[in-house]
Amino acid sequence: MFEELVNILCEQLPLKPQDVTTDSRIKEDLGADSLDVLQLLMALEEEKGIVIPDDVLPTLKTVGDIVAYMESQQ
Repeated sequence: MFEELVNILCEQLPLKPQDVTTDSRIKEDLGADSLDVLQLLMALEEEKGIVIPDDVLPTLKTVGDIVAYMESQQ
């Protein structure tokens, strides 16, 4: 799951895979803006066939948060 998320992030943002860790904060460390975050979550929803509820969105601040959430939905 982590590698898939890193691949999506690297497609959307000017990042190299080695720049992304589970502790990376999506906005602060990786430079994503609100639109980038929305596009990332939409891509994950489409790829994994799940829906991320609006009340969960504010809790997904790091790459690790997103990985943990996605793994809990499988």
